[in-house]
Amino acid sequence: MSGIEIERKFLVRGEGYRQQAESSSRIKQGYISSGRGSTVRVRIRGSRGYITIKGPSSNGGLSRYEFEKEITLDEAEHLMELCEPGIIDKTRYLVRVGSHLFEVDEFYGDNAGLVMAEVELKSEDEPFENPDFLGDEVTGDRRYHNSHLRLMPFILWRGTIPKAFRHIALE
Repeated sequence: MSGIEIERKFLVRGEGYRQQAESSSRIKQGYISSGRGSTVRVRIRGSRGYITIKGPSSNGGLSRYEFEKEITLDEAEHLMELCEPGIIDKTRYLVRVGSHLFEVDEFYGDNAGLVMAEVELKSEDEPFENPDFLGDEVTGDRRYHNSHLRLMPFILWRGTIPKAFRHIALE
């Protein structure tokens, strides 16, 4: 897959997404390169491997170029050894709401307590149904980029979330 990825990202409230999920899988991902807004990522999702190249974000983090290719699990495991320090470990839940598929990521390790949802769109102004588990939008907030979470994990800054919003990130 390649092209422009348009997505919005939200914090998640509660655990209702788990009951609504049509599937889930464990994901481990690392970064071979992550600088100047571009990334080269290696991902193991279940028993499959992927390499993804993403360009810098534009429009406030709403869109960016993405190229993704499936590779063998063996290739992904070997490429993980080349990754920069800090591996992201999470479970991804797929939740269909209307005509959109929300990817809800529940993080582990130093990012435990963080749960985020992403929805991919066909255009930047495409409307979508807001499921009850969506909290505040964090599209464009670099703290919530996976490449940033590996360097500055949630455990180090979760207390800096404004008090009015802490309940969302801590549920």
